[in-house]
Amino acid sequence: MLCCLAVSCNPKPAALNFKGTDITGTSMGGDFRLIGQDGKHHNLSEFRGKVVALFFGYTHCPDVCPTTLLEYATVLKKLGDQADKVQVLFVSVDPERDTPQVLAAYIPHFNPAFIGLTGSVVELEKVKTQYKVVAQKVKAPTGSYSVDHSAGSYLLDQEGKLRVFEQYGADSDSLTYDIEQLLH
Repeated sequence: MLCCLAVSCNPKPAALNFKGTDITGTSMGGDFRLIGQDGKHHNLSEFRGKVVALFFGYTHCPDVCPTTLLEYATVLKKLGDQADKVQVLFVSVDPERDTPQVLAAYIPHFNPAFIGLTGSVVELEKVKTQYKVVAQKVKAPTGSYSVDHSAGSYLLDQEGKLRVFEQYGADSDSLTYDIEQLLH
């Protein structure tokens, strides 16, 4: 009886067998507040009760960002009825160009349920630091620029705890598997 009581009080989530990297218990992450593509402020904590796929990128990205968003769109199709228990959040690393209006024109092309988030340079620097995301402008000779950035994504469980780091290039089968682990 005493053994059962000790186990039931343990706040650490159950160990699961993920395809991505299990980062359960890491000190990184945390709540944040940014502006959504709808022009309203959103806190990460408002999505508790859902598995959150958190991805950092920018709308002018030529390859990594659209590829990752397409993989998550495929994941939601594979999840069927469970898709409404998942929220994909795209956090911009390019606040100069990625206004709420730009995000509103870009993000729904992948899936209308996806939410794009942006903020001031200071707000986004804080969130990038929380999640150990690196992003750096690279100027082009034409005067334009691209942004080199960390390319993985994170999965948070339904309690809002950071659980999995998914490397760039993870296919939709692997992502679906890991999300299903967090849904059960």
